[in-house]
This record gives sequence, structure tokens and C-alpha cells, in this order.
Amino acid sequence: MIILKTAYFYILAVKINLIKIFKKIYFKTGFYKKSLITKIPGQFFFFPNPFLMSSFSNYKKFAFQINNLDPNKFWEQNYSIKEKKELHNFLWLSSIDRKDNSSTLRKIISLWNQKNLKYSPLVWETSIISKRIMSWILNADLILKNSNFEFKKNFIESIIIQTNHLKKNFKYEIDHQKIIELINALILSGLVFKEYKENYEYGLKELEKFIKILFDDKGFPLTRSPNDLLNYTKYFLLIKEIIKDAQKYVPDTLESILEKNLECLKQITTPANSLPLFNGSIEEDLSNFYDYINHFNIKIKKPKVNTGNIHVLKNKKDVIFFEAGGPPKKSYSSCYQSGPLSFEYFFDGQKIITNSGFGVNISNKARLLSRLTSSQSTLCLNDTSIVGFEKSNIMNKAYGFLIKRNFKILNLENKNDTNEIQIKAGHDAYVKNFDCIHNRSISIDKIHNKIVGEDRLVRKMINPKIKYDIRFHLYPGLSAVQTLGGNTLLIQINKNKALLFSTKEKNLKIEKSIFFGGQKVLDNYCILISGIMENNVKTISWEIIKKM
Repeated sequence: MIILKTAYFYILAVKINLIKIFKKIYFKTGFYKKSLITKIPGQFFFFPNPFLMSSFSNYKKFAFQINNLDPNKFWEQNYSIKEKKELHNFLWLSSIDRKDNSSTLRKIISLWNQKNLKYSPLVWETSIISKRIMSWILNADLILKNSNFEFKKNFIESIIIQTNHLKKNFKYEIDHQKIIELINALILSGLVFKEYKENYEYGLKELEKFIKILFDDKGFPLTRSPNDLLNYTKYFLLIKEIIKDAQKYVPDTLESILEKNLECLKQITTPANSLPLFNGSIEEDLSNFYDYINHFNIKIKKPKVNTGNIHVLKNKKDVIFFEAGGPPKKSYSSCYQSGPLSFEYFFDGQKIITNSGFGVNISNKARLLSRLTSSQSTLCLNDTSIVGFEKSNIMNKAYGFLIKRNFKILNLENKNDTNEIQIKAGHDAYVKNFDCIHNRSISIDKIHNKIVGEDRLVRKMINPKIKYDIRFHLYPGLSAVQTLGGNTLLIQINKNKALLFSTKEKNLKIEKSIFFGGQKVLDNYCILISGIMENNVKTISWEIIKKM
């Protein structure tokens, strides 16, 4: 069954890649360019509130006064590929001083239109076009202020040409993140231009399909990614508020999913106002986003438990996020990180134990390394990753790195009484290769004010011997010192605050590690318990104790 499924995805990937090749050739033809030129609206029906883009524009490096720029040199500098993408998506428009004279900005856009209305792969990439359309439309009041007829005509025509390109190629897009961006651009264009109201209607139909296929009944993405949850929530909120700006009825489906999304997001927001680093998440401060939500007077209902199979244990200053879910379906797995039963631990609002984060903002190599089991705070056998990833270049070009095999979560249990808050779970991902079940329990001991953990390995056969490594990645900036006894580590948080990590196992040590959650690779340290499983059952106990 697995072989047939892989074969199906491979054949589909070949088809997708061939279509991409032929499309790139076709897009460069004069015939295609001519097909994008349709009726040009005379004006905007209304100007949406530019504040609506503020949740997407964390581009402080592009915060500038537009009057200080030479527009003739703006597009001529030697930018990196990443910088080019950020410039060409125009999200930086939300960071400019709106009191400046907009003539310089119009010159920059005019030069862009002269150079880039003919297809080129980078500038016409789906995500970049979608964001550019949204940025242009949401900042159109500033761009068109005191403009002449010719600029206004060319500006609107450019938006229509780019929107027509998106609509013509909508059915070929398989990346879910790009699809929601594309839907936003189509809905927005259909709202501000009466002549293209069919874009609005088409976008709403596709939005409803998108919501039905991509979320569980609690509103969590089937990709199991907290980062996807945040991004989709932003786009749904943007669509809702723009529809309200246009004085149209907000669909019930959109209202419902947004409400659920916000509940899920609230549930997994950490004490540091960030997301737990599971399954494709990167480090991002959510403070601005919650301020953004408050601007609309949105009241988030009391969060449900067990959102996206991420369990939250809370008691006073201790908060633990525990990953207790299986992998997503293959077609949703391009950002999945193989760390079942991994956890992140916060003490007094500060992250102590972390996962590696997703290296998508750093490099393809960082992205791949950050998906390995050894990059998560969990157990690894014989230096192998729990799930393998497709190695076919053809499949990777079409989908990204999809997972190769599946596994199940076993015996999930929760307990919360006067003595402790506890979660237990196991998984069978190591059964095929090592005949081994991994069970983990983590507790917040309310009586003794400590964290108690246990990893238990169970298998039927004794031979061959298996090497195990249990990693506890420390958040960057924290370090640990081994005590004289050898089985205890001191984690210094600040001058007056420290934690003791303790185990009865003999082989406890500190190793260097790397963190991928930000914009660059950071060095950090990792607590490591390792050993050889020589019997049918091996139990490894450990504790985190407060030292004040």
C-alpha cells in the first residue's frame, strides 16, 4: 500500500514538474502576455484600511522615509535573492512614513512596471505576486494621492494583469500557504474593482473549499503546524475585515473557522508570547499580533484543551507543551518535524527546554536538519530519525520533502489531581526497525514543586543491542554545568535563579547543539542521556528541580 502511494505521488510529481516547465516557456510568450490584458477599471470602488496589512509587515529593516530614496537606483542595487523577494512583494509599504510625498513611491512603482510586467520566475512567483497585489491595493490611497491619469491607469492595469495571471494558474497551485495568499488577492481585487466582482465570488468559493479540506473540527490545520495556524488566522482575519470594509456579508464559514483558529492559537501561545516549536514552527513574537486583534475588539473564547494534539500542562510558574500526535497525511507533511513525544518547558515565563525550530528562513540544509528526531527534545534510537523523507528530487521539487512512513500514538492518558498534572503516551515508530515501543510520561509534581519525567523502552527480543539518546535542548543563551556527582546538571537562568537536571543514569553529559528557530543558526547546548538497551525493558527517569 505504501509503495503504491509513493508511486502515485511520484507520477503526480512528474506531471507537476512538466507542467511547470511548459508554463514557464509559455509565460514568456507575447501571446500569454496579451491574454492577461483585459478591461481596465476606471477607479477603485473603495480604499481598504491600510492598517489591515500591519500583521504581515514585520520588516523593520525597510522602515524608511521614502523621500530619502533615489527611485532611479532603487531596483539597481545588488540584493540577495531573499532581499529581492522582500522588495518585490512590497510588504514594506506598510513601514513607510505615510506623511511623506508619495511622488517618489510612484516613481519606484512606475520603474517596477517598466521592468517587470514581462514574466520572470522570481518576480512572478505566486506568493510574491499575491502579496504585491494585496500591498498595492491596501496602500492605494497613499500611492494614488495627487497622481496623474496616466500613472493611475498604468497602476490599475498592472494589478489587473497580475491578478489575471493568478486566476489563470490557480488550479495548478498545490502549496496550501500560497493558495490562501492567492485567494486573498483574488477576493481583494474583486472587492475594490466592480468590473471584476467575479474574482470576489470565485475567491469565496475557493476559500470555502480550502477551509473544508485543511482543518480538523477544532479549527487546527491538518498539517499539524502551529505556524500554519498563525498564518491562516492572519489571512482569514484580513479577508473578514476587508469584506466588512466593503459593507458585504461575511460568510458564516469564515466567521466560524476564524473563531476556532483564534481559540486554538490562544491555547498554544507560550508564556513568552510565541508558538511552541513543533512541526514547522519558527520563533515569532505574537505580542504585535494580539495587539492587532484587540484593535478589532475580538473576544477569544476560553481555549479548548488538546489543540492539534499539543497538550499543555500548567501549574503556577511551570508550563509544558507536549507533542502527542502522529504525523499528518503525506500530502500535508512538507513541514512535519519527526519529534513525537517531544516537549518544551517554560519556567517563570522563560523557555528552558526547546525543540530546534524549523530552519525554513535559513537554508534548505537547515530546514532538513531541523526536521530530524535528534533536533527535538525526545528520544532517538541508533541515530536514526523517526520518519524518513522522500529523497526523490522530482518529488521534492513538486511538493517539498514529504514523509515516507507513518506511525501511531499509543495509550495517551492525562491526569490532573491535587498531587500532579501528568501526561503519558507512546509511539510505535521504532517497531519496524528496532522492535521497540517508546513510552514517555511527564509530570508537574505539585507537592514537591518539580518536573518528573520517565522514558520507557519495551521490546520483545533482546538482540541486537540498541543505542538510545534522549536529548533536552536548552534554549539559546542558557548553559549547564555538570556537578561533581556526575548525574546532576546545574542550569543557570540568572544570578538568583537556577534549575537542577537530575537522573540516576550514569551517562549524562552536555553537548553542543544548534538552534534553527530564528533568521540564522544559533549555537546552544543540549543535555544528553545516552546508553545501550541490553534487556527487554529499559526505564530512564529524570527530574528538573528548582534551586533558588
